[in-house]
Amino acid sequence: MSIEENNFLQKVKNYKESVLDNISPTFCTAKWKQVTLHLHNGLTHSCHHPEPHKIPLDEVNHHPSALHNTYWKKLARKEMLEGKRPSECDYCWKVEDNNDSILSDRMFKSYEWWAQPYVNDIINSHWKKNVNPSYLEVSFSSVCNFKCSYCSPQVSSKWMEEINEYGPYPTSSNLHDLSWLKRHDHMPIPNKEHNPYVEAFWKWWPTLANDLKHFRITGGEPLLTKDTFKILDDLILNPRPDLEFSINSNLCPTDEIMNKFVEKIKIIGGQRKVKKLKIFTSAEAYGDQANYIRYGLDYNKWLHNIRRILIEVPNCTFTCTSTFNVLSIFSFDKFLKDILELKLEFGGTNKAIPIILDTPYLRWPKHQSIFIGYKNWSEHFTKYRDFMQNNLEYRNIRGKENYGFYSWELAKFQRIVDIFKDNNFDSVDLQQHRKDFIIFVDEHDRRRDTNFLQTFPEMYDFYWDNKK
Repeated sequence: MSIEENNFLQKVKNYKESVLDNISPTFCTAKWKQVTLHLHNGLTHSCHHPEPHKIPLDEVNHHPSALHNTYWKKLARKEMLEGKRPSECDYCWKVEDNNDSILSDRMFKSYEWWAQPYVNDIINSHWKKNVNPSYLEVSFSSVCNFKCSYCSPQVSSKWMEEINEYGPYPTSSNLHDLSWLKRHDHMPIPNKEHNPYVEAFWKWWPTLANDLKHFRITGGEPLLTKDTFKILDDLILNPRPDLEFSINSNLCPTDEIMNKFVEKIKIIGGQRKVKKLKIFTSAEAYGDQANYIRYGLDYNKWLHNIRRILIEVPNCTFTCTSTFNVLSIFSFDKFLKDILELKLEFGGTNKAIPIILDTPYLRWPKHQSIFIGYKNWSEHFTKYRDFMQNNLEYRNIRGKENYGFYSWELAKFQRIVDIFKDNNFDSVDLQQHRKDFIIFVDEHDRRRDTNFLQTFPEMYDFYWDNKK
């Protein structure tokens, strides 16, 4: 661990002891100041760990800020102020109970720059008070032009269309059976239908907007909704120099939509309408293999649009989320080379960090996780790790220094290397997940006119071994 990392952890610990502990042993500022809104199906949660809960329409009709300030959430805030533990926050309680010297996410989130300034306001107010978040993530719609293999009909309209036409995938878990969504009232509202949650958002927006410090639009595919462009127009007319604004995009809409988007963010970035402008995008492999994983993707078009925005839009940077899965294993080296080229081409004084690579590993669906792979595939993991190691930021790469992969990018991928080596390759569950994988790709090919073995010839033996 570096000196900087040690210093940061010590600062968080000091904040926990001097501020949070004096409020209560369970206090977390995120319960008040952070929110993710899934407006396409009326769900909300503060912090990504608790399960989203349904927003009662009667509460929203009374006050639109109930999109965030649900009575459910207010009761959890009350418990925190009283030193009790809300059950939905069990992730942090497990971490803290396992080792009281380990810092949980409630401590990290409460230390964030968007959280710290509001602590006194919170503790001096009644737990029933409606508050505006400073950190907001919002999905306006599930409309999407992709059917990514690890996604679901809950967040992709294309996936929903397929499941409505063909039914769930015939895996052991009946993948994407809609009965669970219907039973729990999580079915998305189609984009063309009236959405009372989106309507409430726009009623809330005039009083919400100026309190935001971090604002991120997710999807679906945000560029396919009018609400996204309504936000962009608002930022052009009403600059918010303290706002960090980001947007998710698969970067493969029509050329007409892409041109419209680029023109608007050129104004936002070029005229510094916001403090920071960032795009989150995704790819987990190279070329045709990437296109198979993220059905609807045109890898070359995706790469072209990243480069176009880095050239045309001042102050805009990227984070590429690569949800590493079993289908990433055989072309990730070529993908890493493309990311490195972007770092080398655009790294500099204006874009010191043009693109960041984030590599979480896929946990669900389990039949597509790296853990279904063969043990000897670990050589691929170490090869990719070594490539990143040999192209770190402090190395001289083709005459350029400090433009390569960052040490923490490498550390995240090293985690994947380690957990794959520690995998139990003989578990009974693993055998079922492998069989489910074969069922999935066969059905994928039938429904989408793809060819798994032609796209992934490296998995020929694996396919027939588990087809039995």
